[in-house]
Amino acid sequence: MICFSVFVLSVLIFTVIAITYQPPDPWESSRSLPKVFNEVENATFQTETTVLKTGEDIATVPVAPPLGSSTPITESTIEKSEESISKNASALKKSARVDVSVVNCFDPRVLIAIQRFNLRVFKATTFVDYQTPVNGSRPDECDVGWRFRNKKEKSWRRYRDFRRFKIGFNDDCSHKVVRPGRWHSGLNARCARTKPNATRNGERSKPFSPNVRDDEINDTIPILGSDSAFRKGNKYLSYSRGGDYCKNMNHYIWSLMCVLAEARFLNRTFVMDLSVCLSSTYPQTHKDEEGKDFRLYFDFEHLKETSSIVEEGEFLRDWKKWNRSHNTKIPLRKVV
Repeated sequence: MICFSVFVLSVLIFTVIAITYQPPDPWESSRSLPKVFNEVENATFQTETTVLKTGEDIATVPVAPPLGSSTPITESTIEKSEESISKNASALKKSARVDVSVVNCFDPRVLIAIQRFNLRVFKATTFVDYQTPVNGSRPDECDVGWRFRNKKEKSWRRYRDFRRFKIGFNDDCSHKVVRPGRWHSGLNARCARTKPNATRNGERSKPFSPNVRDDEINDTIPILGSDSAFRKGNKYLSYSRGGDYCKNMNHYIWSLMCVLAEARFLNRTFVMDLSVCLSSTYPQTHKDEEGKDFRLYFDFEHLKETSSIVEEGEFLRDWKKWNRSHNTKIPLRKVV
């Protein structure tokens, strides 16, 4: 009887507990999350009030000119040059009997005629300075070089061009430009190289180099340092010529940006072929021109400063040299 009473009492206690017990809400955590995020004062992430500058904001800020920069050539500077020449008119009166078939390229009035012509034709270009014109291939031709900037660019980077001009005379015996030459056509006005293009061993290297040497533009090919780089196990990314060869520049730039992004994503040095095929849409011959130097069309100095690149010819030579002198071959993985 006592056992039965204990059993009945335990059943009653269990029943009361089962009726009065309320389990926790399984959806309470999901409802609490929106509540926490809606309460700004108690949120974990505070509102950011600082101003973050983007590339567009920086581009709108005018860049200060570098120290020692030359004054751009304008119509006013040309007029001042003419005034200084007119002061020596007594020395120039001898030009009354002038041979129209022969042009004295060292005459300062020839340079003034070329400057005026460039200002009238190349309106999107800021001309920084000119060199003294030299004789061209014919008696009525003059070669002249100059430095220039693009007005649309925010940087103060200067470029160089040298062209051949056919010079004629007006009715008052003043000089005029009859016909301008193409880009880099004035070969006699280009700067001579001071140093040969040599490798680390002192041997003359075969890779092509730009026709013009400009001390302000560092477009030299970066040295690979193969022994130390190969020992460290540096990895490289190389592409064979594909469908973008001899295509238009937009197609070529798109392919180049893709491979540079892939090399940076994989943390590899890009093995770059600096030989560019110029599409037939650009030259006057309307034919594809191979063997063009990449550095004549793109800012190679900026590219090698921002990306890890090496020239393809130098890389292949150092690679073969390493395989001949070491037992351990450098592994190559081809991806199709």
